[in-house]
Amino acid sequence: QVQLVESGGGLVQPGGSLRLSCVASGVPLSRWPANWYRQAPGKERELVVHVGYTDDSTTFADSVKGRFTISRDNDKNAMYLQMNSLKSEDTAVYFCSVKVFAAKWNDYWGQGTQVTVSS
Repeated sequence: QVQLVESGGGLVQPGGSLRLSCVASGVPLSRWPANWYRQAPGKERELVVHVGYTDDSTTFADSVKGRFTISRDNDKNAMYLQMNSLKSEDTAVYFCSVKVFAAKWNDYWGQGTQVTVSS
């Protein structure tokens, strides 16, 4: 059974930083394409970063380029989203997801972690 658990969200002032964690069980994160998404109140879910599984390439949303970075710890089967220079518009629930192929492609999601950027 695939499970993803996010953590690390919280309240931070504009300009501050947070690091979100996504720990997986039941699937090796490094073998499959993975993503961080976010959803702000009243808005559609937005892709923050996509991590490829063939070459570890990353594709960031324009809104976070230069401020967010991503890393992986394969020993812990985890990936991390480092968010710097946070802005109020980064306020959202952040989700990690992984796409796994087993006869067909399946998407798995975590429960999300709230990030609030406010003074």
